[in-house]
Amino acid sequence: MSTFTPDTPLFDVMRDASAHRIISAEIPELASNPILHTLYHYPLGLILGTEERLRDDEVLCADILARITAIDPSQTPALPSSNVSVPQPDYEADGTTEGSAKAGFAATAAKWSPFEVELKGPEHGNPFTDVELLADFTSAGTKLTVPGFYDGNGTYRIRLLVPEAGRWTFTTRSNARSLNGISGTFDAGEAASRGLVRVAEQFHFAYDDGTPYLPIGTTSYVWTHQGDALEQETLETLAKGPFNKMRMCVFPKSYLFNENEPEIYPYEGSVAEGFDYLRPNPVFWAHLERRIDQLEELGIEADLILFHAYDRWGFSTMSPDQDDLFVKYAVARLASKRNIWWSLANEYDLMFEKSTEDWERIADIVTANDPNAHLLSIHNCREFYDHSRPWVTHCSIQRRDIYKTAEMTTEWREQYGKPIVIDECAYEGNIDQGWGNITGEEMTRRFWEGAMRGGYVGHGETYMDSEDVLWWAKGGSFKGSSPERIGFLRRIQEDAPGGRFEPLPGHWDVVSAGLENQHELIYFGFFQPTYRRFVKPQDITFEIDVIDTWNMTMETLPGTFSGRFRVELPGRQFIALRLRAVEA
Repeated sequence: MSTFTPDTPLFDVMRDASAHRIISAEIPELASNPILHTLYHYPLGLILGTEERLRDDEVLCADILARITAIDPSQTPALPSSNVSVPQPDYEADGTTEGSAKAGFAATAAKWSPFEVELKGPEHGNPFTDVELLADFTSAGTKLTVPGFYDGNGTYRIRLLVPEAGRWTFTTRSNARSLNGISGTFDAGEAASRGLVRVAEQFHFAYDDGTPYLPIGTTSYVWTHQGDALEQETLETLAKGPFNKMRMCVFPKSYLFNENEPEIYPYEGSVAEGFDYLRPNPVFWAHLERRIDQLEELGIEADLILFHAYDRWGFSTMSPDQDDLFVKYAVARLASKRNIWWSLANEYDLMFEKSTEDWERIADIVTANDPNAHLLSIHNCREFYDHSRPWVTHCSIQRRDIYKTAEMTTEWREQYGKPIVIDECAYEGNIDQGWGNITGEEMTRRFWEGAMRGGYVGHGETYMDSEDVLWWAKGGSFKGSSPERIGFLRRIQEDAPGGRFEPLPGHWDVVSAGLENQHELIYFGFFQPTYRRFVKPQDITFEIDVIDTWNMTMETLPGTFSGRFRVELPGRQFIALRLRAVEA
């Protein structure tokens, strides 16, 4: 795009840093509008002409339009860096003895569990930026470099998720003399968990110990920002539900139904006085850690979103240096959690100040500072990121079509050759936004459709609530009808060979999955046939189950089937058939 015009969609204008700064300065209420995304496809001139602040000020409206249309997007300057201090070798130049900091650590650990070294060190200046700390861990030829972090009150921590059993030694390195050169040894015993979730067999997932992992995800973006009572209710709901993955944000959210202030913030400071983006708040981070640990106790993976655009505190518009400090701190604190997945951003393409180069730099920081290489992705709004990038372990997808969602799984698998996780297929609910008012039947259908095509669909709920407690943002309790049905699907998937569905060819009009002529599932979705004809090998005998995916019933038909046969069906939607080969 060479220049902007009054007909340029607002989305394209807001993606330009110079234009974005003009709108933020002149019409801040537009830049921070909680439903800004609903205006993106309208032309710039129409938006300016209907903005309340400008309705009676034609001169200002014309001036803003003229300034924006004069911008050459190709010449937009980069954001300036902040003055993050570089750790200096003379940070402790007062004669402090090298390695004199008090160190505490356990003598034993377990494979795939966290091991922590606690150090008592200097507090002067800004230890978050002034002190560099890491440790080299070695065992039987394995060497890992693990970053440390400052936890406030003169306390530093280095955390490793122990990858192997055996004798381990570590030695610290730091520009702070008292923290440099501290060594220790510990013995790691046999595994205390199944390990991390990894990509398995190209399109699926498994724990480190080989146990299949079937991601049945939900989204509650800012549930950890709601106070203890509601957060406890969320955990209780999860404990009774079918979900084993939770998409959640580090930062609070300013958006529809998200107007409350959190009790604690990621940085020191306040709403009134502003925040110091160079001083993380250890109280906040300890709280987040506790919630992530509680998810692990429930067997739930924490799909942690590092950045998002829905913000009124300045967290989404920090400088590149501040972003880098945040990412390094988050990874240093949390990479020892077994159940962490990293998501660089929710709807990355709405963070207009960041370029592809920024996201690539941030991905490099995550991978360089995470010695255990947790799963890593990035999530879109309108435009997919390049999921073929080597650091992207799986595709985290938001639908781009009004109707087609899970149906695209087949195409995306072929395009990217990676696991397809449709984290946002729309939400079951009744709000006015098209992404938040599908029925429980449709949510359940999308789960089945995606699963049969070899992908993984995510849940969320946006039912109106007098207290603005919508699950997709704040958690609480389920109000929808899909979670129980999703749990029914999960049980059927876990009973399949390998504990998951692998798509099968052979039916032009319906989706099927499983192992051909051994364990096959056929899903009719919104079709409603009264019977189905089959042609199968005469020497293979099948038992057949008729599954009502909505009413959660399963009927095994009398007798067995082989060769050419006809199966009677109930003539209603959301029916599946399961053919199981048995000995004749």
